[in-house]
Amino acid sequence: MSSKVPITVAHGDGIGPEIMDATLRIMDAAGAQLDIETIEVGEKVYKRGITSGIDDSAWDSLLRTRVFLKAPITTPQGGGYKSLNVTMRKTLDLFANVRPCLSYTPFVDSKHDKVDVVIVRENEEDLYAGIEHQQTQQVVQCLKLITRPGSEKIIRYAFEYARAYGRKKVTCFTKDNIMKQTDGLFHRVFDEIAAEYPDIENEHWIIDIGSALLANSPEQFDVIVTLNLYGDIISDIAAQITGSVGLGGSANVGEHCSMFEAIHGSAPTIAGQNLANPSGLLNGAIQMLRHINQHDVAEKIHNAWLTTIEDGIHTGDIYSEKSSKQKVGTREFADAVIERLGRSPRQLQAVSYESSDRGSILDRVKLKPQPRMTKALVGIDVFVDDADCSADQVAEQLNNNSTDALKLKLITNRGVKVWPQGYDSTFCTDHWRCRFVPRNADAELSRQDVVDLLGALNAGGVDFIKTEHLYTFDGTRAYSLAQGE
Repeated sequence: MSSKVPITVAHGDGIGPEIMDATLRIMDAAGAQLDIETIEVGEKVYKRGITSGIDDSAWDSLLRTRVFLKAPITTPQGGGYKSLNVTMRKTLDLFANVRPCLSYTPFVDSKHDKVDVVIVRENEEDLYAGIEHQQTQQVVQCLKLITRPGSEKIIRYAFEYARAYGRKKVTCFTKDNIMKQTDGLFHRVFDEIAAEYPDIENEHWIIDIGSALLANSPEQFDVIVTLNLYGDIISDIAAQITGSVGLGGSANVGEHCSMFEAIHGSAPTIAGQNLANPSGLLNGAIQMLRHINQHDVAEKIHNAWLTTIEDGIHTGDIYSEKSSKQKVGTREFADAVIERLGRSPRQLQAVSYESSDRGSILDRVKLKPQPRMTKALVGIDVFVDDADCSADQVAEQLNNNSTDALKLKLITNRGVKVWPQGYDSTFCTDHWRCRFVPRNADAELSRQDVVDLLGALNAGGVDFIKTEHLYTFDGTRAYSLAQGE
């Protein structure tokens, strides 16, 4: 008998306790060797005044076991609460979110018969950094942060995953035709890394048409790697077109810890009614069992679950008169899976998990050292709050209070150039981006030049609210042009 593996379990909120109970019963019946530590996270913790939704003792458990099976949780609305899922992913460096999506036709009604796609989503960066500010009465902002190391890790993980599991193609989704710096970096890194994997086909799609193709013809995709927000959206699309988001499990993978969960939320409106489908969390637990090298148990449970689906034993979310034989509740569905342990499906593809599981993908995800680049300050964007003036009036005030080193080049409002030579048809808010560049094009700017400019603007009564330095790296412009510039 193999020794028990310590894991941390959270029963969650809403339907969480019900589907976690079902999942744990199935794993126990299948012979999983688990030493379970239970923690409390989510709504009850928030309501105790801990705004992160998790206390120190829970962190201690996670760092000790390094394996976390989590039921869905509820984040209370308002009150400054942050998403615990995002906090945990970032704190524990769970950089890779892996969501397999398969169709189970004809036993589960699906928009498409042949869906077998894996979404590999960057899990820590992008708009999910949650860095937001209100800058004026009319304008708020959210910072989109994309890093080269973060992009390289997730893209290399996607290619290593494809190679390990015999996948033939990796597709990248971005919106770099618009966000040329952030999404552009992700696409450039994808092209660099793809060249290292000549045995795997690669392609890139803009996220909007890529999402449309995923919804319309998912069979053309194999592994998709993308940024955080896009991955969150398209993984739900991919899961839903297979029949139900309720079937999808998710792995959040990192070097220090890994978290396994369902992709759906806590569904409080059906909590406690024995209605919820435990399949999403169970499929997440199957990924966990493979992660901790209990492949035989994972295989037994997965095949029993497939057999249950094939036998038409379905919860209400996937029940249909055409393809189902019996509608059951959460507990009864778990009982049906347990009853079928040791059996394999007859029509659906049975799974077979090798004990080695093809080695650790994480061991092969290594960052390459990057040479230092020469950074040069070439200008500054000063953001100004002014609800009472036109673009021409803002420009006049700035020109009257500039310095010998820097001159005003242009003003934009919501990204569109409004000075010089703006158009009356452009709608403007109270938030003006004012770009200053050297008066002498050959001059080198210093931080002191920036300080002097801000001092002059302050003396002139200009309400500046934010600045962004404009740089070149190795002589290449590293900031966006204005729309219309």
